[in-house]
Amino acid sequence: MDRHERLSALLDMVGQREKIDVEASAEELDVSAATIRRDLDHLAGRRLLTRTRGGAVASNVAYDLPLRHKAARKAPEKQRISAAAARLVERGMVLGLNGGTTSTEVARALVLRPELAQRRDSSPALTVVTNALNIAHELAVRPNIKIVVTGGVARQHSFELTGPLASLFLDQITLDLVFLGVDAFDAERGAFAHHEGEASINRLLASRARQVTVIADGGKLGGHAFARICDTTAVDQLITDAGAAPDQVAAFEAAGVEVLLA
Repeated sequence: MDRHERLSALLDMVGQREKIDVEASAEELDVSAATIRRDLDHLAGRRLLTRTRGGAVASNVAYDLPLRHKAARKAPEKQRISAAAARLVERGMVLGLNGGTTSTEVARALVLRPELAQRRDSSPALTVVTNALNIAHELAVRPNIKIVVTGGVARQHSFELTGPLASLFLDQITLDLVFLGVDAFDAERGAFAHHEGEASINRLLASRARQVTVIADGGKLGGHAFARICDTTAVDQLITDAGAAPDQVAAFEAAGVEVLLA
């Protein structure tokens, strides 16, 4: 486990348990107590948790980790999911992408598709509508892809634009396909996000698309978060990793969701 993964693990631990101990965390992560103290001091300096005598407690962002601290988690699975998602995209589509690490990987996978690598005549190979500033930034340099940004107020944790400006824009468009990155997806309860503003925009993205595909690693299946994005019935397809629990896969298929394992 490298330092980036260890920092993410510590944030997960303090978010789930509200309080962690240096010695116990060192044993759990198989590193020295001195290493854990340095890591906790680093995270406290970035105001991602609060240091206490002998450990740390959750801050108000513990359950909504910054995107930069999520990127290393389940990276191979996310890359396989994103590659499978990119293969579903056809030239000329209007594609919706919300924010998150898996959605960002989809954007990166799209630019590797040779059939999307150049314009024909004056038409872009693909139109991407996104509320994620980081995705827009990465794709804006690609002359073959038309980027449309929703507008709204940026969240520092996820780089996503939320609020009424984004809603006003999305009410005026239609999408061929939307890839939804989620914080949790349950076959009975639906798709969820940690932040209610992001959930609202994601819900609207889904409502404007002819096809809705959730992209989520197996660890996000069967759980829930604070704000619901949409019912399971609003989702056509799920792309997840091959390590997803078979009972979860079966539950989604029974609910009428096509499941692709990457």
